[in-house]
Amino acid sequence: MLINFFNVLKRANVPVSIKELLDLLAALEQHLVCGSIDDFYLLARTCMVKDEKYYDRFDRAFGAYFKNLENLDDIIEALIPEDWLRKEFERHFSDEEKAKIESLGGLEKLIEEFKKRLEEQKERHQGGNKWVGTGGTSPFGHGGYNPEGIRIGGPGGGRSAVKVWDQRQYQDLDDSVEIGTRNIKVALRRLRKFAREGAADQLDLNDTIRCTARNAGLLDIKMVPERRNAVKVLLFFDIGGSMDPYVRLCEELFSAAKTEFKHLEYFYFHNCLYDYVWKDNRRRQDQQIKTYDLLHKYSADYKVIFIGDASMSPYEISSPGGSVEYHNEEPGSIWMRRMSETYDKLIWINPVQEKYWQFTPSITMLRDLVEDKMFPMTLSGLERAMGTLAR
Repeated sequence: MLINFFNVLKRANVPVSIKELLDLLAALEQHLVCGSIDDFYLLARTCMVKDEKYYDRFDRAFGAYFKNLENLDDIIEALIPEDWLRKEFERHFSDEEKAKIESLGGLEKLIEEFKKRLEEQKERHQGGNKWVGTGGTSPFGHGGYNPEGIRIGGPGGGRSAVKVWDQRQYQDLDDSVEIGTRNIKVALRRLRKFAREGAADQLDLNDTIRCTARNAGLLDIKMVPERRNAVKVLLFFDIGGSMDPYVRLCEELFSAAKTEFKHLEYFYFHNCLYDYVWKDNRRRQDQQIKTYDLLHKYSADYKVIFIGDASMSPYEISSPGGSVEYHNEEPGSIWMRRMSETYDKLIWINPVQEKYWQFTPSITMLRDLVEDKMFPMTLSGLERAMGTLAR
């Protein structure tokens, strides 16, 4: 059973190795789970998955594998252990239902008949009252009803089956999907550099023990400042126009960034960087911040992150007066080069799917201006972006 399951996980691109398989086998030998496929699911995920971004792939592979058991030739002995069936029988049925099943021959007869029919059956069955399949009143299968049933895959009918194989709740943590606030925080943690800052208001337990021991047992309390993420970040958000569909995603990224970075400054721009930015979209016309001032105010050790779809007319990047809002004396490309020359750690995060970038000339232009350091707004892309900034 576990060899086949191991192969299914590998085909689902879950990075598992023989070591993880041996860990799972060792855990089963120690009887860490007994009588519950739900417990086995949690144990298998703990042993086989080392990064939570693969939870979604594992869940889908696990669900597909167990849902398709009824189509496998070796289902009888390999994937339906009797002790699991007995345990689920005890857990899911009331005393009255147990008594009814006992009056019909008991669980032993149910399991024996189940195996016998699987041996006889050679094809998938729909409806009826005997074969393992879907619908109907057979004791085995799903979608039907029988008071002494074993459900194999799919939704229940009367919902009084001895074993429910597919009641799984999967969470979308795949690294190839667009990300939410929680996943953004996970990815941003790659860009961390801790330092002790502020007043010494936290107990240093190790140093206290060490100094107390050196002091012949006389208590010598040592305090240290709080440990904080010392990375400094400038965050630039493209706002309005073609970015409207991505507002929610940008809000999630902004929320996560404010939580992860103590030294964070944010600004807004439209389409491309020009000679000014702003912090309040409602006052963007009368509370502008000159880009030159930013370049001189914030030191070169800041990490710079642009978030935008980079989708516009090429002349908005390459030509003076290209801005759609006012007449800019210098093209956006000049300002992007100045930013790149000042801040060595600069990236661009693009919410547009990467497979479409080649069809938009302005995306190619901005990607060249940031020296190919443009990344898609997916968990995988954001992790690669943080890795680039952390080098």
